[in-house]
Amino acid sequence: MKNLFKTYQSDITATYQLALPIIAGQLGIMLMGFADTVQVGRMDKGAVQALAASADANGILINIAIIGYICLQIVSPLVSKAQAEQNYSECNRLLKANILVAILMGIVCGIIVVAISLNIDLLKQPVEIKTLTQEYLWIITLSTIPSFIFSAIKSFTDGLGYAKLSMQITFSALILNVILNHCFINGVWIFPEWGLNGAGVATLISRIYMMLALAYFTFKTEIFKEYFQEKIPFKGLGRIMKNILKIGIPSGLQGFSEIAAFYGAVVMMGWISIEHKAAHLVAIGYVSMTYMAATGIAAAGGIRVGASLGEKNRVGILRAGTTALALSLVFMGFCTIILLIFNVEFASYVKNENVVILAAELIIWGGFFQLFDGVQAVSLGILRGIQDVNVPTLMTVFAYWGVGLPMSYVLGFNYDLKHIGIWIGLTLALFASASLLSWRFYNKVKRLRL
Repeated sequence: MKNLFKTYQSDITATYQLALPIIAGQLGIMLMGFADTVQVGRMDKGAVQALAASADANGILINIAIIGYICLQIVSPLVSKAQAEQNYSECNRLLKANILVAILMGIVCGIIVVAISLNIDLLKQPVEIKTLTQEYLWIITLSTIPSFIFSAIKSFTDGLGYAKLSMQITFSALILNVILNHCFINGVWIFPEWGLNGAGVATLISRIYMMLALAYFTFKTEIFKEYFQEKIPFKGLGRIMKNILKIGIPSGLQGFSEIAAFYGAVVMMGWISIEHKAAHLVAIGYVSMTYMAATGIAAAGGIRVGASLGEKNRVGILRAGTTALALSLVFMGFCTIILLIFNVEFASYVKNENVVILAAELIIWGGFFQLFDGVQAVSLGILRGIQDVNVPTLMTVFAYWGVGLPMSYVLGFNYDLKHIGIWIGLTLALFASASLLSWRFYNKVKRLRL
Protein backbone atom coordinates (compact mmCIF):
# COMPACT_ATOMS: atom_id res chain seq x y z
CA MET A 1 0.00 0.00 0.00
CA LYS A 2 2.84 2.38 0.87
CA ASN A 3 4.56 1.71 -2.47
CA LEU A 4 1.27 2.21 -4.27
CA PHE A 5 0.80 5.59 -2.59
CA LYS A 6 4.33 6.64 -3.56
CA THR A 7 3.66 5.63 -7.16
CA TYR A 8 0.55 7.77 -7.36
CA GLN A 9 1.63 10.53 -4.95
CA SER A 10 2.33 13.11 -7.66
CA ASP A 11 -1.00 12.31 -9.38
CA ILE A 12 -2.89 12.55 -6.09
CA THR A 13 -1.29 15.90 -5.31
CA ALA A 14 -1.96 17.31 -8.78
CA THR A 15 -5.58 16.12 -8.82
CA TYR A 16 -6.19 17.33 -5.27
CA GLN A 17 -4.76 20.79 -5.94
CA LEU A 18 -6.85 21.14 -9.09
CA ALA A 19 -10.01 19.56 -7.63
CA LEU A 20 -10.12 21.41 -4.31
CA PRO A 21 -11.08 24.86 -5.65
CA ILE A 22 -13.44 23.27 -8.20
CA ILE A 23 -15.11 21.28 -5.40
CA ALA A 24 -15.36 24.41 -3.28
CA GLY A 25 -16.91 26.29 -6.19
CA GLN A 26 -19.36 23.49 -6.93
CA LEU A 27 -20.33 23.29 -3.26
CA GLY A 28 -20.84 27.04 -3.23
CA ILE A 29 -23.34 26.73 -6.08
CA MET A 30 -25.04 23.82 -4.33
CA LEU A 31 -25.13 25.67 -1.02
CA MET A 32 -27.04 28.48 -2.69
CA GLY A 33 -29.86 26.05 -3.42
CA PHE A 34 -29.48 24.45 0.00
CA ALA A 35 -29.70 27.87 1.67
CA ASP A 36 -32.99 28.42 -0.16
CA THR A 37 -34.29 25.11 1.19
CA VAL A 38 -33.25 25.82 4.79
CA GLN A 39 -34.54 29.38 4.83
CA VAL A 40 -37.82 28.42 3.17
CA GLY A 41 -38.15 25.39 5.48
CA ARG A 42 -37.98 27.69 8.50
CA MET A 43 -40.90 29.88 7.37
CA ASP A 44 -43.54 30.20 10.09
CA LYS A 45 -46.41 29.65 7.64
CA GLY A 46 -46.65 27.36 4.63
CA ALA A 47 -43.16 25.87 4.91
CA VAL A 48 -44.19 22.34 3.83
CA GLN A 49 -46.15 23.63 0.82
CA ALA A 50 -43.27 25.92 -0.15
CA LEU A 51 -40.76 23.06 0.08
CA ALA A 52 -42.97 20.83 -2.06
CA ALA A 53 -43.41 23.60 -4.66
CA SER A 54 -39.67 24.24 -4.64
CA ALA A 55 -39.00 20.55 -5.23
CA ASP A 56 -41.24 20.59 -8.30
CA ALA A 57 -39.95 23.87 -9.73
CA ASN A 58 -36.26 23.10 -9.22
CA GLY A 59 -36.80 19.57 -10.51
CA ILE A 60 -38.36 20.82 -13.75
CA LEU A 61 -35.70 23.49 -14.32
CA ILE A 62 -32.66 21.35 -13.56
CA ASN A 63 -34.00 18.52 -15.75
CA ILE A 64 -33.76 20.82 -18.75
CA ALA A 65 -30.86 23.03 -17.66
CA ILE A 66 -28.56 20.09 -16.80
CA ILE A 67 -28.07 19.45 -20.53
CA GLY A 68 -26.74 22.98 -20.91
CA TYR A 69 -24.57 22.94 -17.80
CA ILE A 70 -22.82 19.70 -18.75
CA CYS A 71 -22.53 20.72 -22.40
CA LEU A 72 -20.71 23.89 -21.32
CA GLN A 73 -18.42 21.97 -18.95
CA ILE A 74 -17.08 19.90 -21.84
CA VAL A 75 -14.88 22.87 -22.82
CA SER A 76 -12.64 22.50 -19.71
CA PRO A 77 -10.73 19.43 -20.98
CA LEU A 78 -10.66 20.92 -24.50
CA VAL A 79 -9.05 24.10 -23.14
CA SER A 80 -6.62 22.00 -21.09
CA LYS A 81 -5.69 20.03 -24.20
CA ALA A 82 -5.20 23.23 -26.25
CA GLN A 83 -3.04 24.73 -23.50
CA ALA A 84 -0.89 21.57 -23.38
CA GLU A 85 -0.35 22.08 -27.12
CA GLN A 86 0.43 25.80 -26.46
CA ASN A 87 -2.40 26.79 -28.79
CA TYR A 88 -3.54 29.95 -26.98
CA SER A 89 -5.69 31.26 -29.83
CA GLU A 90 -7.69 28.01 -29.73
CA CYS A 91 -8.34 28.60 -26.01
CA ASN A 92 -9.70 32.04 -26.96
CA ARG A 93 -11.94 30.56 -29.64
CA LEU A 94 -13.24 27.90 -27.26
CA LEU A 95 -14.19 30.52 -24.68
CA LYS A 96 -16.06 32.77 -27.10
CA ALA A 97 -17.79 29.87 -28.84
CA ASN A 98 -18.85 28.51 -25.44
CA ILE A 99 -20.42 31.85 -24.50
CA LEU A 100 -22.48 31.77 -27.70
CA VAL A 101 -23.54 28.20 -26.92
CA ALA A 102 -24.52 29.34 -23.40
CA ILE A 103 -26.81 32.09 -24.76
CA LEU A 104 -28.36 29.75 -27.33
CA MET A 105 -29.02 26.98 -24.83
CA GLY A 106 -30.32 29.45 -22.25
CA ILE A 107 -32.98 30.67 -24.68
CA VAL A 108 -33.98 27.12 -25.67
CA CYS A 109 -34.05 26.02 -22.03
CA GLY A 110 -36.29 28.94 -21.05
CA ILE A 111 -38.80 28.22 -23.82
CA ILE A 112 -39.02 24.53 -22.87
CA VAL A 113 -39.41 25.23 -19.14
CA VAL A 114 -42.19 27.77 -19.69
CA ALA A 115 -44.02 25.31 -21.95
CA ILE A 116 -43.78 22.60 -19.27
CA SER A 117 -44.95 24.97 -16.53
CA LEU A 118 -48.09 25.81 -18.51
CA ASN A 119 -48.93 22.08 -18.64
CA ILE A 120 -47.90 21.23 -15.08
CA ASP A 121 -51.24 19.49 -14.40
CA LEU A 122 -49.94 16.51 -16.40
CA LEU A 123 -47.64 15.65 -13.46
CA LYS A 124 -50.72 15.06 -11.23
CA GLN A 125 -49.20 16.76 -8.22
CA PRO A 126 -51.14 18.28 -5.27
CA VAL A 127 -53.41 21.07 -6.55
CA GLU A 128 -52.71 23.40 -3.62
CA ILE A 129 -49.09 24.01 -4.72
CA LYS A 130 -49.70 24.51 -8.45
CA THR A 131 -49.71 28.35 -8.54
CA LEU A 132 -46.80 28.63 -6.12
CA THR A 133 -44.77 26.18 -8.20
CA GLN A 134 -45.42 28.04 -11.46
CA GLU A 135 -44.59 31.51 -10.07
CA TYR A 136 -41.35 30.34 -8.45
CA LEU A 137 -40.37 28.40 -11.57
CA TRP A 138 -40.80 31.42 -13.85
CA ILE A 139 -38.60 33.54 -11.58
CA ILE A 140 -35.70 31.08 -11.36
CA THR A 141 -35.91 30.37 -15.10
CA LEU A 142 -34.90 34.01 -15.72
CA SER A 143 -31.56 33.22 -14.07
CA THR A 144 -30.71 30.48 -16.58
CA ILE A 145 -28.86 32.62 -19.15
CA PRO A 146 -26.60 34.43 -16.65
CA SER A 147 -25.94 31.10 -14.94
CA PHE A 148 -25.04 29.47 -18.27
CA ILE A 149 -22.70 32.32 -19.24
CA PHE A 150 -20.98 32.02 -15.85
CA SER A 151 -20.55 28.27 -16.45
CA ALA A 152 -19.17 28.90 -19.96
CA ILE A 153 -16.48 31.28 -18.66
CA LYS A 154 -15.82 29.03 -15.66
CA SER A 155 -15.03 26.13 -18.00
CA PHE A 156 -12.34 28.29 -19.61
CA THR A 157 -10.75 29.41 -16.32
CA ASP A 158 -10.98 25.92 -14.78
CA GLY A 159 -9.38 24.36 -17.86
CA LEU A 160 -6.42 26.73 -17.48
CA GLY A 161 -6.03 25.82 -13.81
CA TYR A 162 -7.55 29.00 -12.33
CA ALA A 163 -10.43 27.32 -10.50
CA LYS A 164 -9.91 29.48 -7.39
CA LEU A 165 -11.24 32.51 -9.25
CA SER A 166 -14.72 31.10 -9.85
CA MET A 167 -14.66 29.56 -6.36
CA GLN A 168 -14.12 32.95 -4.70
CA ILE A 169 -16.85 34.57 -6.77
CA THR A 170 -19.25 31.72 -5.99
CA PHE A 171 -18.76 32.00 -2.24
CA SER A 172 -19.23 35.76 -2.30
CA ALA A 173 -22.46 35.12 -4.26
CA LEU A 174 -23.50 32.57 -1.62
CA ILE A 175 -23.22 35.23 1.10
CA LEU A 176 -25.19 37.66 -1.06
CA ASN A 177 -27.86 35.01 -1.70
CA VAL A 178 -28.31 34.21 2.02
CA ILE A 179 -28.71 37.90 2.88
CA LEU A 180 -31.17 38.52 0.04
CA ASN A 181 -33.11 35.37 0.97
CA HIS A 182 -33.56 36.66 4.50
CA CYS A 183 -34.74 40.03 3.21
CA PHE A 184 -37.09 38.88 0.44
CA ILE A 185 -38.51 35.78 2.16
CA ASN A 186 -39.31 37.47 5.46
CA GLY A 187 -39.84 41.09 4.39
CA VAL A 188 -37.01 42.67 6.37
CA TRP A 189 -36.68 46.49 6.48
CA ILE A 190 -37.80 48.02 3.14
CA PHE A 191 -38.01 44.64 1.36
CA PRO A 192 -41.37 43.00 0.54
CA GLU A 193 -42.34 39.68 2.15
CA TRP A 194 -42.44 37.35 -0.86
CA GLY A 195 -41.89 33.95 0.77
CA LEU A 196 -40.73 31.29 -1.70
CA ASN A 197 -40.80 33.77 -4.59
CA GLY A 198 -38.39 35.95 -2.62
CA ALA A 199 -35.89 33.08 -2.65
CA GLY A 200 -36.25 32.98 -6.44
CA VAL A 201 -35.53 36.72 -6.76
CA ALA A 202 -32.47 36.34 -4.52
CA THR A 203 -31.18 33.51 -6.74
CA LEU A 204 -31.68 35.62 -9.89
CA ILE A 205 -29.74 38.61 -8.49
CA SER A 206 -26.93 36.38 -7.18
CA ARG A 207 -26.46 34.63 -10.53
CA ILE A 208 -26.32 37.92 -12.44
CA TYR A 209 -23.62 39.07 -10.03
CA MET A 210 -21.63 35.84 -10.58
CA MET A 211 -21.73 36.25 -14.36
CA LEU A 212 -20.62 39.89 -14.31
CA ALA A 213 -17.84 39.32 -11.77
CA LEU A 214 -16.26 36.37 -13.61
CA ALA A 215 -16.56 38.11 -16.98
CA TYR A 216 -14.77 41.17 -15.58
CA PHE A 217 -11.84 39.20 -14.14
CA THR A 218 -11.50 37.14 -17.32
CA PHE A 219 -11.65 39.88 -19.96
CA LYS A 220 -10.58 43.04 -18.13
CA THR A 221 -7.61 42.02 -15.94
CA GLU A 222 -4.06 40.93 -16.71
CA ILE A 223 -4.56 37.32 -15.56
CA PHE A 224 -5.56 35.92 -18.96
CA LYS A 225 -4.12 38.62 -21.20
CA GLU A 226 -1.84 36.24 -23.14
CA TYR A 227 -4.87 34.23 -24.32
CA PHE A 228 -6.45 37.28 -25.93
CA GLN A 229 -3.48 38.58 -27.91
CA GLU A 230 -5.13 37.55 -31.17
CA LYS A 231 -8.34 39.40 -31.96
CA ILE A 232 -10.93 36.74 -32.64
CA PRO A 233 -14.45 38.00 -33.47
CA PHE A 234 -17.52 36.04 -32.41
CA LYS A 235 -18.34 35.59 -36.09
CA GLY A 236 -16.82 32.52 -37.68
CA LEU A 237 -16.99 30.35 -34.56
CA GLY A 238 -19.65 28.05 -35.99
CA ARG A 239 -17.22 25.13 -36.38
CA ILE A 240 -16.20 25.19 -32.73
CA MET A 241 -19.80 25.69 -31.58
CA LYS A 242 -20.81 22.61 -33.55
CA ASN A 243 -17.98 20.61 -31.98
CA ILE A 244 -18.98 21.74 -28.48
CA LEU A 245 -22.59 20.75 -29.15
CA LYS A 246 -21.53 17.47 -30.79
CA ILE A 247 -19.60 16.40 -27.69
CA GLY A 248 -21.61 18.33 -25.11
CA ILE A 249 -25.20 17.38 -25.92
CA PRO A 250 -24.63 13.61 -25.54
CA SER A 251 -22.81 14.42 -22.28
CA GLY A 252 -25.75 16.58 -21.24
CA LEU A 253 -28.14 13.75 -22.00
CA GLN A 254 -26.14 11.63 -19.56
CA GLY A 255 -26.89 14.16 -16.87
CA PHE A 256 -30.50 14.46 -18.02
CA SER A 257 -31.06 10.71 -17.70
CA GLU A 258 -29.90 10.85 -14.07
CA ILE A 259 -31.63 14.09 -13.06
CA ALA A 260 -34.86 13.05 -14.79
CA ALA A 261 -34.82 9.77 -12.89
CA PHE A 262 -34.37 11.66 -9.62
CA TYR A 263 -37.20 14.00 -10.58
CA GLY A 264 -39.28 10.93 -11.31
CA ALA A 265 -38.70 10.08 -7.65
CA VAL A 266 -39.99 13.56 -6.70
CA VAL A 267 -43.16 12.93 -8.71
CA MET A 268 -43.64 9.51 -7.08
CA MET A 269 -43.21 11.06 -3.64
CA GLY A 270 -46.01 13.49 -4.54
CA TRP A 271 -48.27 10.49 -5.24
CA ILE A 272 -47.77 9.45 -1.60
CA SER A 273 -48.12 12.84 0.18
CA ILE A 274 -46.85 16.42 0.31
CA GLU A 275 -44.86 15.52 3.45
CA HIS A 276 -43.03 12.73 1.59
CA LYS A 277 -42.26 15.19 -1.20
CA ALA A 278 -40.88 17.76 1.25
CA ALA A 279 -38.81 15.09 3.03
CA HIS A 280 -37.30 14.03 -0.29
CA LEU A 281 -36.20 17.62 -0.96
CA VAL A 282 -34.61 17.89 2.48
CA ALA A 283 -32.68 14.62 2.12
CA ILE A 284 -31.64 15.13 -1.48
CA GLY A 285 -30.19 18.51 -0.52
CA TYR A 286 -27.46 16.86 1.55
CA VAL A 287 -26.77 14.13 -0.98
CA SER A 288 -26.62 16.72 -3.76
CA MET A 289 -23.89 18.61 -1.92
CA THR A 290 -21.67 15.52 -1.74
CA TYR A 291 -22.50 14.79 -5.39
CA MET A 292 -21.38 18.28 -6.41
CA ALA A 293 -18.09 17.63 -4.64
CA ALA A 294 -17.75 14.45 -6.70
CA THR A 295 -18.38 16.42 -9.89
CA GLY A 296 -15.51 18.69 -8.83
CA ILE A 297 -13.21 15.67 -8.66
CA ALA A 298 -14.68 14.54 -12.00
CA ALA A 299 -13.88 17.92 -13.58
CA ALA A 300 -10.31 17.82 -12.26
CA GLY A 301 -9.90 14.25 -13.49
CA GLY A 302 -11.30 15.18 -16.90
CA ILE A 303 -8.92 18.16 -17.19
CA ARG A 304 -5.89 16.02 -16.29
CA VAL A 305 -7.02 13.25 -18.64
CA GLY A 306 -7.48 15.84 -21.41
CA ALA A 307 -3.97 17.19 -20.81
CA SER A 308 -2.51 13.68 -21.02
CA LEU A 309 -4.49 13.09 -24.20
CA GLY A 310 -2.94 16.25 -25.67
CA GLU A 311 0.49 14.87 -24.73
CA LYS A 312 -0.46 11.46 -26.24
CA ASN A 313 0.41 9.79 -22.92
CA ARG A 314 -1.64 6.62 -22.35
CA VAL A 315 -0.08 5.92 -18.95
CA GLY A 316 -0.83 9.50 -17.89
CA ILE A 317 -4.48 9.07 -18.92
CA LEU A 318 -4.83 5.88 -16.87
CA ARG A 319 -3.12 7.35 -13.82
CA ALA A 320 -5.17 10.54 -13.92
CA GLY A 321 -8.43 8.58 -14.22
CA THR A 322 -7.54 6.06 -11.52
CA THR A 323 -6.49 8.80 -9.11
CA ALA A 324 -9.77 10.67 -9.58
CA LEU A 325 -11.81 7.51 -8.96
CA ALA A 326 -9.83 6.68 -5.81
CA LEU A 327 -10.22 10.20 -4.42
CA SER A 328 -13.97 10.09 -5.00
CA LEU A 329 -14.28 6.82 -3.06
CA VAL A 330 -12.30 8.18 -0.12
CA PHE A 331 -14.29 11.42 -0.01
CA MET A 332 -17.69 9.77 -0.42
CA GLY A 333 -16.82 7.15 2.19
CA PHE A 334 -16.13 9.91 4.71
CA CYS A 335 -19.40 11.66 3.82
CA THR A 336 -21.30 8.38 4.24
CA ILE A 337 -20.11 8.08 7.83
CA ILE A 338 -21.17 11.68 8.58
CA LEU A 339 -24.66 11.23 7.09
CA LEU A 340 -25.27 7.96 8.95
CA ILE A 341 -24.28 9.47 12.30
CA PHE A 342 -26.08 12.82 12.03
CA ASN A 343 -29.11 11.94 9.88
CA VAL A 344 -31.68 13.17 12.42
CA GLU A 345 -29.78 16.36 13.21
CA PHE A 346 -29.47 17.19 9.51
CA ALA A 347 -33.24 16.85 9.00
CA SER A 348 -34.34 18.71 12.11
CA TYR A 349 -34.36 22.26 10.70
CA VAL A 350 -37.83 21.74 9.18
CA LYS A 351 -40.71 22.85 11.40
CA ASN A 352 -42.71 19.67 10.83
CA GLU A 353 -42.06 16.52 12.88
CA ASN A 354 -43.35 14.06 10.26
CA VAL A 355 -41.12 15.56 7.57
CA VAL A 356 -38.11 15.35 9.91
CA ILE A 357 -38.73 11.61 10.56
CA LEU A 358 -39.16 10.80 6.86
CA ALA A 359 -36.14 12.87 5.79
CA ALA A 360 -33.91 11.26 8.44
CA GLU A 361 -34.77 7.82 7.04
CA LEU A 362 -33.94 8.93 3.51
CA ILE A 363 -30.64 10.50 4.55
CA ILE A 364 -29.51 7.04 5.75
CA TRP A 365 -30.14 5.60 2.29
CA GLY A 366 -28.49 8.61 0.72
CA GLY A 367 -25.36 7.81 2.70
CA PHE A 368 -25.15 4.44 0.98
CA PHE A 369 -26.05 5.33 -2.59
CA GLN A 370 -23.68 8.30 -2.77
CA LEU A 371 -20.73 5.86 -2.83
CA PHE A 372 -21.91 4.67 -6.24
CA ASP A 373 -22.92 8.20 -7.21
CA GLY A 374 -19.33 9.40 -6.73
CA VAL A 375 -17.88 6.62 -8.90
CA GLN A 376 -20.33 7.16 -11.74
CA ALA A 377 -19.89 10.97 -11.66
CA VAL A 378 -16.10 10.72 -11.86
CA SER A 379 -16.27 8.01 -14.52
CA LEU A 380 -18.35 10.34 -16.69
CA GLY A 381 -15.86 13.15 -16.13
CA ILE A 382 -12.79 11.17 -17.14
CA LEU A 383 -14.63 9.68 -20.13
CA ARG A 384 -15.35 13.24 -21.31
CA GLY A 385 -11.63 13.89 -20.94
CA ILE A 386 -10.99 11.33 -23.71
CA GLN A 387 -14.04 12.68 -25.62
CA ASP A 388 -16.02 9.45 -25.24
CA VAL A 389 -19.68 10.42 -24.83
CA ASN A 390 -22.04 8.40 -27.03
CA VAL A 391 -21.77 4.91 -25.50
CA PRO A 392 -21.67 6.30 -21.92
CA THR A 393 -24.94 8.10 -22.71
CA LEU A 394 -26.61 4.81 -23.60
CA MET A 395 -25.21 3.24 -20.43
CA THR A 396 -26.66 5.94 -18.21
CA VAL A 397 -30.05 5.81 -19.94
CA PHE A 398 -30.17 2.06 -19.31
CA ALA A 399 -29.10 2.43 -15.66
CA TYR A 400 -31.63 5.10 -14.73
CA TRP A 401 -34.56 4.30 -17.00
CA GLY A 402 -34.10 0.57 -17.43
CA VAL A 403 -33.18 -0.19 -13.81
CA GLY A 404 -33.74 2.79 -11.49
CA LEU A 405 -37.23 4.14 -12.23
CA PRO A 406 -38.92 0.74 -12.77
CA MET A 407 -37.45 -0.61 -9.52
CA SER A 408 -38.42 2.57 -7.64
CA TYR A 409 -42.02 2.14 -8.73
CA VAL A 410 -42.16 -1.61 -8.07
CA LEU A 411 -40.54 -1.39 -4.62
CA GLY A 412 -42.30 1.82 -3.63
CA PHE A 413 -45.84 0.90 -4.66
CA ASN A 414 -46.17 -2.78 -5.59
CA TYR A 415 -44.22 -3.84 -2.48
CA ASP A 416 -45.53 -0.85 -0.48
CA LEU A 417 -42.08 0.26 0.72
CA LYS A 418 -43.08 3.83 -0.18
CA HIS A 419 -40.26 6.41 0.15
CA ILE A 420 -37.65 3.79 1.11
CA GLY A 421 -38.52 1.65 -1.90
CA ILE A 422 -38.20 4.64 -4.23
CA TRP A 423 -34.70 5.38 -2.92
CA ILE A 424 -33.65 1.73 -3.11
CA GLY A 425 -34.49 1.92 -6.81
CA LEU A 426 -32.28 5.00 -7.15
CA THR A 427 -29.46 3.14 -5.39
CA LEU A 428 -29.69 0.26 -7.87
CA ALA A 429 -29.55 2.74 -10.77
CA LEU A 430 -26.38 4.36 -9.41
CA PHE A 431 -24.75 0.95 -8.85
CA ALA A 432 -25.47 -0.06 -12.46
CA SER A 433 -24.20 3.26 -13.81
CA ALA A 434 -21.01 3.20 -11.72
CA SER A 435 -20.17 -0.36 -12.76
CA LEU A 436 -20.74 0.17 -16.49
CA LEU A 437 -19.00 3.57 -16.77
CA SER A 438 -15.87 2.68 -14.80
CA TRP A 439 -15.49 -0.49 -16.92
CA ARG A 440 -15.96 1.60 -20.06
CA PHE A 441 -13.12 3.99 -19.14
CA TYR A 442 -10.47 1.31 -18.67
CA ASN A 443 -11.62 -0.66 -21.71
CA LYS A 444 -11.66 2.45 -23.89
CA VAL A 445 -8.20 3.73 -22.84
CA LYS A 446 -6.62 0.38 -23.80
CA ARG A 447 -7.90 0.85 -27.37
CA LEU A 448 -7.18 4.57 -27.82
CA ARG A 449 -5.23 5.52 -30.93
CA LEU A 450 -2.76 8.18 -29.81
